[in-house]
Amino acid sequence: MSPTHVHMNITTSSASSITRQSHFVCVIGLIGAILVLAGCQASVDPATEDTQPTARELVDLRSRVLSYTEDLDPDGPYAPPSDEQLTQLAKGVGSLLEGDAREAEHLLAPVGLGVTRLTDMESGRRYDEVAANGRGKSARWGRLYLTADSGVRWSAQVPHPVSDQYTEDLGVRLLEKTPGGALVVAGAHRRAGSGGAADVAHREDSAFHGIVLELQKRGVPGIQLHGFAESTTDRYDAVLSTGAAESAPGEVSALADRMESEGLRVCRGWSARCPLEGTTNVQGRAAQRQHATFVHLELSPDARGDGRDADEAATAVTDLLTTWSDD
Repeated sequence: MSPTHVHMNITTSSASSITRQSHFVCVIGLIGAILVLAGCQASVDPATEDTQPTARELVDLRSRVLSYTEDLDPDGPYAPPSDEQLTQLAKGVGSLLEGDAREAEHLLAPVGLGVTRLTDMESGRRYDEVAANGRGKSARWGRLYLTADSGVRWSAQVPHPVSDQYTEDLGVRLLEKTPGGALVVAGAHRRAGSGGAADVAHREDSAFHGIVLELQKRGVPGIQLHGFAESTTDRYDAVLSTGAAESAPGEVSALADRMESEGLRVCRGWSARCPLEGTTNVQGRAAQRQHATFVHLELSPDARGDGRDADEAATAVTDLLTTWSDD
């Protein structure tokens, strides 16, 4: 074999090898580019982690709420937020209602509050909880539980937990049974502190009122849960009113009808003179100014807690919330 043949064979083999390597490099480069583009697309997904709460817990929702309220004491401490703290609270809750929990965390931290994404062990439903980060005075300002699986369609408000016995139980029951809800719970017994400072149904300087107001500003209808003693009246099992308003939307009248059909004795504040109509309730007055639906519900001892009457009352209210949720 001549040297010329040897040279030609080597040259041809080398050219073929380079071509295959170049093709391989191009393919790898193309795959890399596709992966980079995919990564970029994932990073701009609307459901980005940047808006989700940092803290997350798997909990028994009912125990979570009721363990908070069970130790409320009429002789316990309570001091309302300052005007500046209320302003900051409103901004934080507003951000949470707009879907930005991470911004809410940032805004609420300076006033001692945090946001935690809870997953209920029984139902699998998720909720965002606004609660105190420690044991300072903000621990008695109350809590907010918002559905995290959909938009907020309704709110249940518990201004007098423990004092109005079992209203906190009913509030949790409603949140568990009906999607799209928010639960606002006061954090002190109504007789805590001094000078009626913790009676949040009649105080505009409370975190409770500030939270309810943010819901009302967004048109979220609410029902506020109260309880009366047997000594107040023995004529009724439930007193329904619309706070400062003198009329009732159709779904609220339907709530009264449903209760009566189940054998509960109902007084309708918009068409009769009733005890405990809630006309001085500050959340009801705010709702009238905001043109938001507000229902003030007073229940007898038998119509809350355990028992047939309590079950019928809870079922009727759940029907109302389902109507709001479907609107």
